[in-house]
Formats: sequence, C-alpha cells, structure tokens
Amino acid sequence: MSCGCKTSGDSSHSCGTKSANGCDSVDTCGNSYKLSVFDWLSDIQSPSKSQNDWVEVRFKNERKCFFKNANGLPLHIGSIVTVESSPGHDIGVVSLTGELVNIQMKKKHHPENEVLKVYRLATQKDIEVWQGLREKEEDIKIQARKIAYSLQLEMKISDVEFQGDGAKLTFYYTADNRVDFRQLIKEFASTFRTKIDMKQIGYRQEAAKIGGIGSCGRELCCSTWLTDFRSVNTNAARYQQLSINPQKLAGQCGKLKCCLNYELDSYLDTLSHFPSSNTTLDTENGKAFCIKIDVFKRKMWFAYADKAMAWYDLHIDDVKELIAMNKKGLKATPLEEIRVTEIEEKAVDLIQENNLDRFNNKKKSSRNKNNRSKTNHQHKAAVTANAKTASNNNNVKTAQNSKPTNNNPQKKKFKKKYPPKPNNNA
Repeated sequence: MSCGCKTSGDSSHSCGTKSANGCDSVDTCGNSYKLSVFDWLSDIQSPSKSQNDWVEVRFKNERKCFFKNANGLPLHIGSIVTVESSPGHDIGVVSLTGELVNIQMKKKHHPENEVLKVYRLATQKDIEVWQGLREKEEDIKIQARKIAYSLQLEMKISDVEFQGDGAKLTFYYTADNRVDFRQLIKEFASTFRTKIDMKQIGYRQEAAKIGGIGSCGRELCCSTWLTDFRSVNTNAARYQQLSINPQKLAGQCGKLKCCLNYELDSYLDTLSHFPSSNTTLDTENGKAFCIKIDVFKRKMWFAYADKAMAWYDLHIDDVKELIAMNKKGLKATPLEEIRVTEIEEKAVDLIQENNLDRFNNKKKSSRNKNNRSKTNHQHKAAVTANAKTASNNNNVKTAQNSKPTNNNPQKKKFKKKYPPKPNNNA
C-alpha cells in the first residue's frame, strides 16, 4: 500500500520503503492519501516470465503517470524517483508496480508510443529541492490570484504545482467562459521567473484536487478513490424518491453529487417490478390515482379524485390484481377494503437491551412502584380516618345543639352550695 508516514496525505513526505510489502511499520501508520493503491498481487509471481518494466508514479494530489524502468532499478511502492519530463525532470512516488500496471495502462488507454523513462532514485539533494518548492506553492497561489484579480479576469486559480526541478510552474484554474490570459502569462513569467503552464479543469476536478469532507461525514470520493466522473442528472434523484433540493443534492463542486449514481441501477431494477406511477384504478367508489411509491416497503399510495387528502397504501401485488380486473372490464374493490393495515411496533432501545444492569433497573422500578402503592394506601387510610373523626365531631355538635332549651321563666334555678372553708386563724 502506498504509505504516507508522517505526512497527512502528502506524497513529498512518503516514507520511501524498500520492501515490496509496503510500509516499514507493516501498515500500522494509520495514514492514507488521495487515490492510494494496494497491490494485491505483490506476493504472487507473474505468469509470464518477462519482467514488467513499467511503473505508476504519483505526483501532487491525484496526478499520476506511467514510466518505464529502462535501467532496471529496484523500485518498490513508496520509492521516490526522478523521472523524465519536459523540460528537465520531475520527482514523484512510485504508487504501483508489477502486473497491475499493465491492467491500469489498458484501462486508461495509455498510448504505446509515449514512453517516459525513470532516470534514477531521488537523492537527498533532489528531495530537499523538491520539498522547498512545495512549501512555496501556497504563497505563489495567493499571489497569482491577486494578479488575476487585478487584470479583471473571470477565472479562479485552484491549485499550483511546481515541477521537481523548478523548471516549470503549472497553474490549474476554473472558468465558466473562455479566458484570454496572454497578459496573465506575461505577468506570471516576469514575477515567478520560470516557465508557465496553464491548465483548465472542471469543477469536479477542482474538488478532487482540493479535497474536503462531504455531507456523509467522510472524505470526498473524488479525492480518495473516484477517477471516473460520470454525468449526473436530476432523474437519478427522482428515481430514488428524493426531494429535488439543490442545496442537499449538490456537492462541494456545486454539481450534483456523484453518489447519486451509486445505487441508481438497483433502484431501476426494483422499479421495473412496480406498476407505472401513472396508473389509474377504476374502483366501485370512483377512480383512484397514484400519489407516491415506496421502493423499500413495496407499496403504492392511491387517492380518489374527489378525496385527494385521503391516501390508501396498497401492496404492489394487490395493485397488479386490481389492474388485471380493470383490464377485464370489471371495477376493482374499494381501496378501503384492501388497504394495508400496519401493526404499530414499540420502539426497542438497543442500548438498554444490551445493558448489563437492565434487570437491576427493573427490580428497582418494581420496588419503587410497591413503595408508591403502600404510601398511597396509607395516605388513603389516613384520609378516611380523618374523615370519620370529623364526621363524629360534627354529629356530637349537632346533638348538643339539638337539646331542648328552658323557655319557662317561672322555673327557678338552684345553685349547688358548698360548705365553708375552715378558718385556720381561729
């Protein structure tokens, strides 16, 4: 595997392993960069006795090219090499060797007459010059953008790449219309004192060079493994029952996301078993029209023409039977009688189900319920006793108030006489 030890996706700081198995840390560095390659055939001998002299070399970001090892150098994945370029030479990292190189060359239709050679393994001086040039690229990109803005050119300079020996400087730019940058090249040549090469790229190629994080939380496909940029249209979203929202369907390049094509064939294969979305059912209660389709549940929703807000979900097998009845000249059964009745399932908390203390929680909750029930019974008993006491007191007061009063004024009242107290002084 192409290793990126002590890099964060930078080929200029590759570990440069000398073993055919890749990284010296045995793939434990935990680092991978753009368009990394794993050679599954590294431990398998080629069926042909002839040795493959071609290698794949990777440069900055996603740029790769094929070179011939005419000198028979011991090259392995991760080796930093000096290769032929025009003018001068360039420096890159070997990303693939062996039989897989021939497969990639056939896949990418590499011309046979275009033969570029590998000069040598890069020396320490070559690597130092190369890394020094790479450190200048960010400042040069900012300065180049200022020059393009001063010339009022409708273009965006996306990336800058130095050749390994500094003999050429390549500017990658995006533009909606044709740009006349003759004056811009003169300004660049006088400012940076090297040969200038301008290359226009698309917005998807720009996203692949810059990289980033997608809405799925992973690195962009175009900057990690995707090299074939196919056209994507809104029909892919319609077939997958997605809302046509440009903000959600567009990627960082501003175009429709490439991942809309990943599952499109599966959706089309599944939809081939569905009746047409323009199906109209002639039922006993009137005509019903298809409202929407659910691919995963294999259902279709219908609504009557005069009751558009009432939707009825039917399984596709039932819909096919109703269509067959209509073809025979018979009116279909009302949708209310054949609609799918779903049983509501209680949501299961998977975290709680896998918890080791789930049984303890149940005992604790039951104990709390028992305590609450006892407290409630005691409270009810106390309230009942207080109510009985209050009712008894009210009855006593009522009885006292109901005693007959003495209304006869001639009846005398006698007071009880007590004996006089003895006089201790006598």
